[in-house]
Amino acid sequence: MGFFTVQIEEKVATITLNRPPANALATQVLKELSVVLDEMEANEDVRVLLMKGEGKFFSAGADIKEFTEIETAQDFQELAQRGQQIFDRVENFSKPVIAAIHGAALGGGLELAMCCHIRLVGENAKLGLPELQLGLVPGFAGTQRLPRLVGMPKAAEMMFTSEPISGRQAAKLGLVNHAYPEESLFDEANKLAKKIAVKSPISLKAAIELLQYAKGSLFEKGVEKEATLFGEVFVSEDAKEGINAFLEKRKPEFKGR
Repeated sequence: MGFFTVQIEEKVATITLNRPPANALATQVLKELSVVLDEMEANEDVRVLLMKGEGKFFSAGADIKEFTEIETAQDFQELAQRGQQIFDRVENFSKPVIAAIHGAALGGGLELAMCCHIRLVGENAKLGLPELQLGLVPGFAGTQRLPRLVGMPKAAEMMFTSEPISGRQAAKLGLVNHAYPEESLFDEANKLAKKIAVKSPISLKAAIELLQYAKGSLFEKGVEKEATLFGEVFVSEDAKEGINAFLEKRKPEFKGR
């Protein structure tokens, strides 16, 4: 793998995203994640997956430069659908998946974390969906998962303002399970992973399957609509302005078209 390393110890596979400086989720990263999932699914020595990022961040989001290479709404819609499919696979993965979030999980990074079964976070980490700051919308099911985890009013505030919350706030809201000082985060994540790894893989798989029945009945329709609007919004003039402003390190000037 070019962007992922995997270390297996005591039935726990630690999967580390290493794409400095921001661990941005480019298309190739998502493709490689799918391959890693295939390998972990087939490996009987693995009972729990622990996902983390190398360097300063878990993942600071999507690769904005890559967006400038895509032109049509249909292409953006297909990008969203591919990301949604991979993240849905994580959420439905037959083995528990734990996210250890340090530094920041923003945009696609938070969407990846939200599809993991359990989330642990550094107390001062930043978590948010800042896509509207760029004149865009989340596209990897973030608009559907975030309200399920924090409630509709807080999800609306986070998306509309584009302002991140801290790890401590995320724990209070139920967006993550626990917040720890960053220096102890990965130790705590490993302890939890190993505690789960001694359980029967048959019962773990069954529990994961049963938990999926707790989803809202409109979730699948919601992510389908999200992908459609993701494509439509991305070809607007405001989206082009937002992306260019981000790359040029200036404030965007949106015109509403």
